[in-house]
Amino acid sequence: MRASRYREFPPRLPEQPFFYPVLNEDYAAQIARDWNTKDESSGFAGYVLRFSVRNEFLNRYEIHAVGGSIHREYWIPAAELANLNANIVGSIELISEFRRPE
Repeated sequence: MRASRYREFPPRLPEQPFFYPVLNEDYAAQIARDWNTKDESSGFAGYVLRFSVRNEFLNRYEIHAVGGSIHREYWIPAAELANLNANIVGSIELISEFRRPE
């Protein structure tokens, strides 16, 4: 992300067929804190990011409810990530960071 000046997300890994932007900060913090900090492939770190995407792009995708009322997210196919990046308005902001407790 740094190389793009925080304007694009990097390509997904082969085992990541979707990009799952979530719709609120509480859910993003839950993922970053409770899942990513326990995951070696995440480097035992999680990040909460804020970014805006043009409605014309997002309107092509359904919002999925995957748990409680805060657990709402889009399922963007990895093949569409370049299109998502092209529709980001402004920069991607780092809101908070979580690390595995030592």
